[in-house]
Order: sequence, then C-alpha cells, then structure tokens
Amino acid sequence: MIILHSFWLSLATYRVRIALNLKGVVFEERTHDLSLGRQRDAAFLAVNPAGAVPALEGATPEPLTQSSAIIEWLEETHPTPALLPADAAGRAKVRAMFLLTAADTHPLVVPRVRAQLKRRFGADDDAGTDWAAHWFREGLAAYEALLPEDATRCHAETLSIADIALASHLIGAARFGVSLRGFPRVARVGESLAAIPEFAAAHPDLQSDAPRT
Repeated sequence: MIILHSFWLSLATYRVRIALNLKGVVFEERTHDLSLGRQRDAAFLAVNPAGAVPALEGATPEPLTQSSAIIEWLEETHPTPALLPADAAGRAKVRAMFLLTAADTHPLVVPRVRAQLKRRFGADDDAGTDWAAHWFREGLAAYEALLPEDATRCHAETLSIADIALASHLIGAARFGVSLRGFPRVARVGESLAAIPEFAAAHPDLQSDAPRT
C-alpha cells in the first residue's frame, strides 16, 4: 500500500495528490497536523527527517520526499498520462514553470518562515500575510508573462507538471487574498484546470482533515 503523508493545507502535498490522481495510483492518505507540530513527532521524523510533508511511503525501499522528486518518480514509473513533454526544450520549460512556485514562491511563505519573521523581526500576522501575498503576486506576474494568449494549459495545450504547479500557486494566492485582476491568462488557465476531476478532487478544502463549517 502506498501511503501519502499529508496535511490538508500543504500546497506541496496538493501537487503530489493531483499527480497521483492523474496517474491513477491508488494510495492511502495519512494526515499530520502541522499546526500542532505533528511533523516533529518521532514517528514522522523516521519517515522524513526534514519534518515536512509530503512524503510517499511504501512505493520504494525508502520514503520519497519533496513534491518535485515524487512527481518525477511517478512520471518515470507510471508514464501514462505523460506530464512531461516529449522534447527536451518542452521538458525544460515546464520544469522551470513548476519551480516558479515550488522553489521561488512556496518556500518563502510556509508557516515556519512566517513564524521566523514574527519571532526574529516582530512581524505581526498582517505583515506575514502581506509578505506571502507579495511573493504569490510576483509568481503570478511571471506565469502571466510566460503563458500564451488564450491558452487553457501552461504549455502546448497539454497537461504537464507546470499546470500542477500553477494550480497550487493559485490556491496559495487566494489564501492570502491576492486578486487575479491583471492576470487574465493565469485566470483562464486556472479556471480550466479547476474543472478537471483529478484536480478538483485533490483540492485542500476537500481533504479528510480540512476544517468543516
């Protein structure tokens, strides 16, 4: 049994969940409440010493961590449907677009970073929100410049890891109150992606540990 270690708010886990859904991989989800520090429990640190989700256990001799590495492993072991283009230039492009959020934006806005801003520099909650919104907005501007006019996908009108990344970026942007006004290409692609069942089912708000109103 493949186990996905997760937390409902985790955008990185959302990216992996989408890829698992698209590849048709059956998995069990095991949640860890990061808001309560469960990622530092000894049992979880044995799975991922970095104390972060996602982690994928049971598919390989050692657990897999980091959303990009897990998705690349899925692409190599479950090649259909392909999430990387057939050509080298296309693969480089969608990897770069994936990293726009996974490497350039997301690491700057995770709770542990905002906690350090508060602890070290006295940033209150509003300042932390403004900080995160700034970086999501920067990422949106980059995506907007890279997307073709009238596109419904990030590259060549075919689903790729770039679309998975953009979907997660949009959830993060919404979480911190970033408007899509001024980003019509991003909004169009985002609307198209949200209608895909595998994306919709992976949404953080629909997960078993998400708060219920």
